Order: sequence, then structure tokens, then C-alpha cells
Amino acid sequence: MQQSFSWPPLTPPGNAGPSQNPYLDWLGVRLAAWTDNYAEMHLRWTPQITNRSSRVHGGVICTLLDSVAGYSGCFSPEGEPPIHAVTLALTTQFLDSGSGEWLIARAQPEKRGSTVFFARAEVWLDGDRLLASASGTFKYIRHKSAGIRPRNP
Repeated sequence: MQQSFSWPPLTPPGNAGPSQNPYLDWLGVRLAAWTDNYAEMHLRWTPQITNRSSRVHGGVICTLLDSVAGYSGCFSPEGEPPIHAVTLALTTQFLDSGSGEWLIARAQPEKRGSTVFFARAEVWLDGDRLLASASGTFKYIRHKSAGIRPRNP
């Protein structure tokens, strides 16, 4: 049975902050919204993220899908230890292309377990053209500092 999603309204582009991830910050990705059941990231469309066809490079879209889906299952309130995860699988569907001003990535977790979670993500161009969607499987990282030993160090 497929879960239907009730996406929250998009955060207006430009109302976002650093992602807490050096690679995403270098790329220019901004974390626009992050709650227990939702993550949203924005990236301004620039010629530097395009391919030879002047379309957004598929790797940039995959980066957004992977990152926002991972963040959607790893929220922790301020003052709580951070939650991290690694990607086990990401299935991506490229649906459209184009140019515009903003790439808006959004994701929600579909199901959570004690060691893995599953999330669904989308990347929109300017909030009105769906460029790609993805489903991902993510494994929580158990840090030694949290008092939990990883099974395979």
C-alpha cells in the first residue's frame, strides 16, 4: 500500500540557511525547512550546475534528492545529539528538465525502523515543474560517543 503525502507549503526561496554539511554549503544548497517529518533544501539555478545541454546536471539533482531525503529522517531538536545516516539505496526518476531560478528539494520519511528508514523526495524547478523524484533507504549511524557500539567497526 502506497502512502499518500501531504506536503507542506514550499518555503519561499531565499529564506534558508546553511545545511551543516560542508559539501552542500560549498555547492550553494541552503536548508529551508527541517522538522521531524519534513526537509526542504534550495539551490539557486546557475550556469555552474548545468551540463553541456545547459540543463541542470543529473548529479546535482541526485545530490539534492539524496541529501534532502536523508535529512528528512534525521531531525533532532536543538540541544539533542545530532542524528546521522548513510544512504543504502536511492532510486531516482528524472521526469523533466528546464531552466529557471530555483531548485527546490523536499522529502518526507515513509517508514522508520530502529536501524533504517525509508524516504521519498522530489526536486522542483521554481516550485511549479517537477524535475525528479526518488525513493531512498538510509541506515542510522550509531556513534560511539552516544554510548552505542557499531556492529562492524
